Amino acid sequence: MATNLDPMTSDSTDTNAWLRWFSLVLGVWLLISAFIWPHTASSQANTWIVGVLIAAAAIWSMYMPQIRWVNTALSVWLFVSTFFISHQTPGTRWNNVIVAILAFLASVIPTGTATRTTLPPTPGHPHRTPSL
Repeated sequence: MATNLDPMTSDSTDTNAWLRWFSLVLGVWLLISAFIWPHTASSQANTWIVGVLIAAAAIWSMYMPQIRWVNTALSVWLFVSTFFISHQTPGTRWNNVIVAILAFLASVIPTGTATRTTLPPTPGHPHRTPSL
């Protein structure tokens, strides 16, 4: 894929794409953490299922930005359910609370685009723009 590096042309880039990747990492971490630390059966199921769903929604939101709201709902569910589902250790409870907060914050920041435009060059001076 060719990239236009000409500074004299319009360019539009996603300024918050890293948040979708961060959400993907959080989802994968939840999935992994469900199996590397001791959990009760219900806590383990909740953790890995929410992890898979957060990761899937993060990937999907890279193509459809409004899908990030799915991760908002999932992070609220993870946060609330952490206090109603029994956990085997305090570490698993804290892990889920911290991931829920981070996933929530990453999901409420909208996908932004930075657009850079310049005026067309002045005839005879290809790198100079007309003064206004």
